Amino acid sequence: MYRVMIVDDEPIIVEGLSRSIPWERWNCQVVATANDGLEGKALLEKYKPHMMFIDICMPEMSGLQLIAAIKSEFSDVEITILTGFRDFEYAQQAIRLGVTRFLLKPSNMEELEEAIDTMCENLKNKNILPDSEAKEEPEEAQENESKASSFIVKNAMHYIRENYTQKLTLSDVAEKTYVSQWHLSKLLNRHIGQSFSEILNNVRIEQAKKLLEDPSLRIGDVADAVGFMDMAHFSRVFKKQVGISANEYRNQVLGKN
Repeated sequence: MYRVMIVDDEPIIVEGLSRSIPWERWNCQVVATANDGLEGKALLEKYKPHMMFIDICMPEMSGLQLIAAIKSEFSDVEITILTGFRDFEYAQQAIRLGVTRFLLKPSNMEELEEAIDTMCENLKNKNILPDSEAKEEPEEAQENESKASSFIVKNAMHYIRENYTQKLTLSDVAEKTYVSQWHLSKLLNRHIGQSFSEILNNVRIEQAKKLLEDPSLRIGDVADAVGFMDMAHFSRVFKKQVGISANEYRNQVLGKN
């Protein structure tokens, strides 16, 4: 049977979808339900559903983040959005990430059944049979994976730029983008051409260069302000990336003013 998973923070919705739809008509079975995105991501990896119904406004994780994480790692999963969030731009983003249907709550049975019909038909067209692990055709899989991966990388870069002053690790960013450390590292290298540590150091050094323009700040203060816990480490990274020491850089900049 096709494995179905439902992710919604409203228990009544989860219960209603699980019990009111005659899943056996489509040779489907609800194998897992979740009330938030984090739980949903964990169950996804465990049950590997063929199709999912997902809300896009949930605590802890937005539906778009969950969809991107799913499509980046499991691009063959069919997804239908169920939401009370009436935002056309949001719907467009979800569709670009590869969702099959975008349904507004409350959805009637006819809309739900049409979505199931379409998802089952898509699975068959991709040669994915019930209980099969077959994958999408290469071109379609690559397109969905690319859009989802770009979405994840964009969110990762935003999180890094907002939190570079903190003690930041690849694990922290992977947790916020809802993918594994290994997968995020692969995506950053593919899309940015740099490792996580290189990206983080670049962001920190660019900010340090701006702070060095203020003569009232000591070099150590600048290093600390951009997230380096060790002055010696800051000095090594700065010289490696800029070609001169932080003090030489400051003198050159101030000398021009």
